[in-house]
Amino acid sequence: MITGKRIFITGGAGFIASMLISRLADKNEIVVYDNYTRNTLKGTPYANHPNVRQIQGDVLDFPKLKAAMAGAQLVVHAAAIAGIESTVRNPVTTMRVNMIGAANAMEAAQELGGVERFVDFSTSEVFGSHAFKVDEEQQTVTGAVGEARWTYAVSKLAGEHLAHAYFKQYGLPTVTVRPFNVYGPGQTGEGALAIFVRKALKNEDILIFGDGSQIRAWCYVDDMVEGVLCALEHPNAVGESFNIGNSRAVTTVYGLAQAVCRIVGSSSKIIFREALSADIELRIPKVGKARERIGFEAKVDLDEGLQRTAAWIAENETSLPQLSNLFKS
Repeated sequence: MITGKRIFITGGAGFIASMLISRLADKNEIVVYDNYTRNTLKGTPYANHPNVRQIQGDVLDFPKLKAAMAGAQLVVHAAAIAGIESTVRNPVTTMRVNMIGAANAMEAAQELGGVERFVDFSTSEVFGSHAFKVDEEQQTVTGAVGEARWTYAVSKLAGEHLAHAYFKQYGLPTVTVRPFNVYGPGQTGEGALAIFVRKALKNEDILIFGDGSQIRAWCYVDDMVEGVLCALEHPNAVGESFNIGNSRAVTTVYGLAQAVCRIVGSSSKIIFREALSADIELRIPKVGKARERIGFEAKVDLDEGLQRTAAWIAENETSLPQLSNLFKS
């Protein structure tokens, strides 16, 4: 258990980071550094927690970032431009924030000293469009130059290489985590599963881009946070990359939409649209390394995770007041 630490989190108002803060705030000092493009933290009890201090700033502002990080013992670099729509719309910003932002965070940690662990968020997209039971030693893929989809993957892969380089050259105790399709209560932004649930709760059409045959492994946010905690604590984590996902919670995108409708009891129609960009046809992780090296294993199955997510959205989102009692029976 992590106690008595000063923990600095870039992108600390984001979805996964907010859930991480909920696990750490009571017994540690948390410094959130975020530009608040999205703010999941705002809707939680931890936004005003006495152990949580928030600083509005940009990871591209190195002097401010370094000053805010001073005194931190643990650093979690979660700030990034994410989501296919954001990437396609803002490819230059995506590359700058994800590459230069990661470089700034690592350089600040290196110059300040005293950082006991630096966890960098990469992505499962580094495995490319066909990734079946991929492990951490498998070749990464950067995709075709000019295809907007891969702008995000390339930028995160650059950050991952940099994390390994800082460990090898300077001894900065870095760890990289590769999240696989994380979802759950509190998710904001462009997450497909949360969008499906919102549409299903209102019996609105659910749009699938592509033919729906794309296969994903879905990781509930509590499991993802547990993986990050393992990366922060376990001595075997330093200098390594880890897949953090649930290799058992696998379904097609179409199957996911059907499951959401079944669990919610929705009459939504599932409508297919042309894909926005190159898509990921298959993405399922091997998680043996994380299990053997740092003791991580996902526990929440897909149906349970969907039920929890739908119940939270029905209870908490103001656009769905009439559904607040849907899951209380």
